[in-house]
Amino acid sequence: MIEKQHYRHEYKFDLTLGQYYELRPRLRAVMRPDAHAGPDGHYIISSTYFDNYMDKALREKNEGIARREKFRIRWYNGDLSALKLEKKIKDNNLCLKISSSLTAEEYKRITEGDINWMRDDDRALVRELYLKYKGELIRPRVIVSYLREPYVYDPGNVRVTFDSDVRSSLYKKIDADPRYVDVDARMEPGHLIMEVKYDEYLPEVISMILQTKNVRQSSFSKYDVCRRFG
Repeated sequence: MIEKQHYRHEYKFDLTLGQYYELRPRLRAVMRPDAHAGPDGHYIISSTYFDNYMDKALREKNEGIARREKFRIRWYNGDLSALKLEKKIKDNNLCLKISSSLTAEEYKRITEGDINWMRDDDRALVRELYLKYKGELIRPRVIVSYLREPYVYDPGNVRVTFDSDVRSSLYKKIDADPRYVDVDARMEPGHLIMEVKYDEYLPEVISMILQTKNVRQSSFSKYDVCRRFG
C-alpha cells in the first residue's frame, strides 16, 4: 500500500551549537516533540541509498538540477521490522516523498540482487525500483545514518528537526549489523543541520522564531557528504 503524499516546502539551515541552544527552547515553547522520538527526544535514522554507475543522483545534486529524485530504503533505531522503500522527488524547495512498506526479507533480496519477483509486485513503487534496476542500473551505494531531534506543530503541518552525528559506510549486506556505520561524515565540528518542512504556509509564530540572526540557509545533503567516502 502506498501512502498518500503531497508536495511540501523544505528548507535546510546550517547551525552552530550556540544557535541550536538559542532556537531549541524557543521552539519547544510552541512545538511538541514528535511522538515517535524516544524518551531523550531523539531517534536514529538509517537509509540505504541507491544510485547508478554514473552517480546520476549525486551529480544532479552537485550540479544544482532543480528537479531530481532519489531512491532509498529507510529504518529507525536499527529496527528492520518497519522498513520503508522511499522515492524522494525534489523540485527546487518543494519535496514529494512516496513510500511503501518492505519486509526485512524483501530488503535482503533487493540488496543481494534478487529482484525478478519485483517485476509483478502489487506495489507500484517496488515495480518502479525494479525498472530502475534494469533500465538505469541503479544499485545500493551507501548507508547514511544520523541522530534526529524532531518537533511538530499542527497548523501548517510544520516539522522542524535538528540532525547531527551524520555517519557513513560503504554499502553493507543485510546480515551486517544495520546500526554499524563506520565513518564520521559530519560537515564541521560543532555544527548541525536544521530542516524545516511545512505544507502550504509557515505560521508566523514559527517564522519569527526561526529568524535568528546569522542562521544560514544550506544546501547540505547527507547523501552527498556520505558519498565522499566511497
